[in-house]
Amino acid sequence: MERAAQIATTGFAAVLGTELHTLEENRVCVKMPYREQLGVGRIHGGAISGLVDIAATAAFWADPRLPVQALGATVDFTIHFLRLADRIDLYAIADVRRRGGTMCIGDVSVQTETGEEMAVARVTYKLNR
Repeated sequence: MERAAQIATTGFAAVLGTELHTLEENRVCVKMPYREQLGVGRIHGGAISGLVDIAATAAFWADPRLPVQALGATVDFTIHFLRLADRIDLYAIADVRRRGGTMCIGDVSVQTETGEEMAVARVTYKLNR
């Protein structure tokens, strides 16, 4: 599950400034603290989409049975923006709904610290074990 923690904080995640908030098997919460580079005032939808992809990917890798040689990539995701995120920290809570042979499906809820839902997404991920 170490790889899940790395996904949430390194590479593109570091560009967005995300932090791993919680990590459980098949579930993660990734925080994206607000800063002006994410959008002056309201947070850009691309930044929120990046947060969704990072959280979902980390959740798919939050499986202690995955071998070291496993490889994966996002295949598709659909996001619905519910409210404007205006100068606020966001939390993406990602849950794996199903692990298939190579395809995984997950749901992500992007929320404020108080639990107000700002966006929801369904993510499909290919994971070669």
